Amino acid sequence: MQSDKALAIVEKQLKKPRYEHTVRVMETSIKLAEKYGADVKKAETAAIFHDYAKYRPLEEMQRWIEKEQLPKDLLQYHHELWHGPVGALMIEREVGIRDPDVLHAITVHTTGCAGMSVLDKVVFLADYIEPGRAFPGVDEVRKVSEDDLDKACWMASRNTINMLVSLHRKVYPDTFHAYNDLLNPNGGNA
Repeated sequence: MQSDKALAIVEKQLKKPRYEHTVRVMETSIKLAEKYGADVKKAETAAIFHDYAKYRPLEEMQRWIEKEQLPKDLLQYHHELWHGPVGALMIEREVGIRDPDVLHAITVHTTGCAGMSVLDKVVFLADYIEPGRAFPGVDEVRKVSEDDLDKACWMASRNTINMLVSLHRKVYPDTFHAYNDLLNPNGGNA
């Protein structure tokens, strides 16, 4: 699918600031994909559609989780996590994108997971460091992303966990799994 057509589809689903975020994530994903050897077209597509379900009603997303083959434990965690996995299913059914790599990158773009592909890492990190983001620690992660994709993703996971803990919020297990996996990406004990 051409990027202009994909962006037109997504623009109808998002509020203006979220659409602008999506364009920045797309641009950042393309740069990271080129730098780290991910498929640039897949990175572009996953980035464009990563927030496709962001503004769907919570009741609708809950129904998708309950009725489809999605992890039911999602319902025990903050609804901000739902739009990735639900969005991947919606994109497959409503838009016709069936590439498993693209769909997986969309699914894990918020939580991360153990064993992330380079494409998964690119979209996960682009969403975190896109130029419109401004929060403690993001500039440090941006700097590290220039030289080390794994370390930058690990730092993003660490920062997310620290933020959630400081707010006394639950941390989704896949985020811990991503953190642990990225801590020592070549295997062995940390």
